[in-house]
Amino acid sequence: PKDPGSRKKNKMEGLLNVASFSTKLQNTLIQYHSIEDDKWRVAKKMKDVTVWRIPSEEFNGCLYKAEGVIVDIFNREIDHIRPGPWHLDWDCLMTSLDILEHFEENCCVMLYTTASQLWNIISPREFVDFSYTVGYEEGLLSCGIRLDWSEKRTEFVRGYNHPCGWFCVPLKDNPNQSLLTGYIQTDLRGMIPQSAVDTAMSSTLTNFYGDLRKALQKV
Repeated sequence: PKDPGSRKKNKMEGLLNVASFSTKLQNTLIQYHSIEDDKWRVAKKMKDVTVWRIPSEEFNGCLYKAEGVIVDIFNREIDHIRPGPWHLDWDCLMTSLDILEHFEENCCVMLYTTASQLWNIISPREFVDFSYTVGYEEGLLSCGIRLDWSEKRTEFVRGYNHPCGWFCVPLKDNPNQSLLTGYIQTDLRGMIPQSAVDTAMSSTLTNFYGDLRKALQKV
């Protein structure tokens, strides 16, 4: 009998033209990265990270932008951000991460789950995302988008990530520091007030920077 893993892979590759899919995703993120500063509205501002938002063109929610400087080299940062064992070690929101398919070194499908938020107003979520990492300017871009995946677990609500990603580019005057800019637009699904979503997303993104900085200091 045929290996069920290979059947699944063939089916997935048939549904997904990886090269065109990843190019389209990359171009969408670059388009977000070129949105003028005055279009964004500040959602949360802290000493070392700022989060903005604008209405999403993908769904009835917001596209969030987060930006801060990380004192580390860009490829180590992206290694922590993209799918893999390191991400699960330091990201406090993520509770599990499995790679369902590897297409090539920089390209995969992952299934991951997140913890409840805001005193369980937002219950645990699961996501199935296509992830792609590629060079950008002098640094890297790691981006992702949800895939339709029929298997669902009753203990999780299936969330949908519309095009999202992280640009990590070394500062010209200090290559040991990087500007990390994220674009996140997550449809959490379920009946959650938009104000609760805004609070959760802003806090999640600012915490992301703090957790990443701590993780990089340990390595």
